[in-house]
Amino acid sequence: MLVWFVVIYLVASIGIGLYAATRVHNAKDFAVAGRRLPMPVVTATVFATWFGAEAVFGVSATFVKDGLRGVVADPFGASMCLIIAGVFYGTKLYKLNVLTLGDFFRMRYNRTVEVLITLCIVISYLGWVSAQIKALGLVFNVVTDGAVSQPAGMILGAAIVLTYTTFGGMLSVAILDFVQMSVVMGGMLYIAYLISGLTGGVDVVVNHAAAAGKLDFFPRASAAEWLAFLAAWLTMMLGSIPQQDVFQRVTSAKSAKVAIYGSVLGGVLYFAFCFVPMFIAYSATLIDPGLFNGLIEADSQLVLPTLVLQHTPVFAQAIFFGAVLAAIMSCSSATLLAPSVAFSENILRAFYPGISDRAFLRMMRFTIVCFACTVLVFALNTNASIFKMVENAYKITLAGAFVPLFFGAFWRRATTQGALAASIGGISSWLLVELLVGEAGLVPPQLIGLGVSMLGMVAGSLLPQRVGRPAPHLQHGSDPHAVLHHAAAGETHHVGSQPHRH
Repeated sequence: MLVWFVVIYLVASIGIGLYAATRVHNAKDFAVAGRRLPMPVVTATVFATWFGAEAVFGVSATFVKDGLRGVVADPFGASMCLIIAGVFYGTKLYKLNVLTLGDFFRMRYNRTVEVLITLCIVISYLGWVSAQIKALGLVFNVVTDGAVSQPAGMILGAAIVLTYTTFGGMLSVAILDFVQMSVVMGGMLYIAYLISGLTGGVDVVVNHAAAAGKLDFFPRASAAEWLAFLAAWLTMMLGSIPQQDVFQRVTSAKSAKVAIYGSVLGGVLYFAFCFVPMFIAYSATLIDPGLFNGLIEADSQLVLPTLVLQHTPVFAQAIFFGAVLAAIMSCSSATLLAPSVAFSENILRAFYPGISDRAFLRMMRFTIVCFACTVLVFALNTNASIFKMVENAYKITLAGAFVPLFFGAFWRRATTQGALAASIGGISSWLLVELLVGEAGLVPPQLIGLGVSMLGMVAGSLLPQRVGRPAPHLQHGSDPHAVLHHAAAGETHHVGSQPHRH
């Protein structure tokens, strides 16, 4: 019964996604859902940004082992990222009417910055999407009681997500997010209700966690611990902002106001709801301490699915795994789409000047297939935990993309030379420290990369300029920062080869 329920759910999801694909008529529909999503759908799709493998398996397993201190990156940093990104994109970038973040970097700086930072963003998705594919393999393996191996489950899951994402793009992602998040919230709350009955109530679990020190949030008075704590928080909170999937979800809204309020509400819901799988997973240590403490040592990601399989009725199992699949599929589809759209728009498109909109749409779909195959190979050949794969994904964008994005939006004196110094200096220093010192140093490598990136931006922008300004057709006056001002005023800019009116 459980297996058949999962099969029916998967078929229904593919059907909804393919139905949405019939509404995709051009590249804008595919990349940003035609920028016509209403508030409830924007809220759902922002909420779904990270409520996938990371929130269900990664965060809950890390909380059981390390407590709140271990999950500072997610949900604390991740939810703050969604709120900050919503306000930032809604007020600064929405009116530019661009498809990707790379378009902004080209308009604000030049083609070199666009390509460099787009490559950083695309590479950062390798670990993130791989984590979702790995979680799909885990779910199929558990649901079929080992009949489907984890590698086979990864291949099956990747094929399912790839099918509706390739045809429907962001429109399929948004519609499925809205449907699947309803399943997720209802399913998780139902399981939490059943599990709380087995433990004697919510207060029993909370009191046990508090007595075990799991609710201690701030680190002890050690400088190294505080720096590691801040690094984990900032990596997710700031390093995730210059990400294409976050940008697409926010700017798919039908207005700037909807983009802002939908993102804030989605971020708040995400923060609150992440505690549900944490509660369920920690309850396992009270229900069967011997079994689950052993699982924590062997593979803590199995705590939650094993608890549900062994201590709930079949109907509840079907609800739980349906909710888990909904969360992972909605998360993986958007994170598969985002780097593919960015790579097509900001890297490949320049090699095909004058390409038609229909041909560009085919290019984006082909790129999704190629990226999915790359991610699948990576997922099949890595032993990293889901939590670590996600946490590490944003170090490169924190070191190489965050400073050019924020300084470009808020500092008029930021120049192309400063952006190149920030991106190259930040990534180089982060990689150097990561390779030579790793986590053994006092200051985490990504914080060093962020600091060098800031210094590079300031110094590179204030020193005599050796790198040219943006192309004349992307400038307005002598100050490249003015492009944001003129976009807000309603002027026309060219995105790729297509003119857009604001």
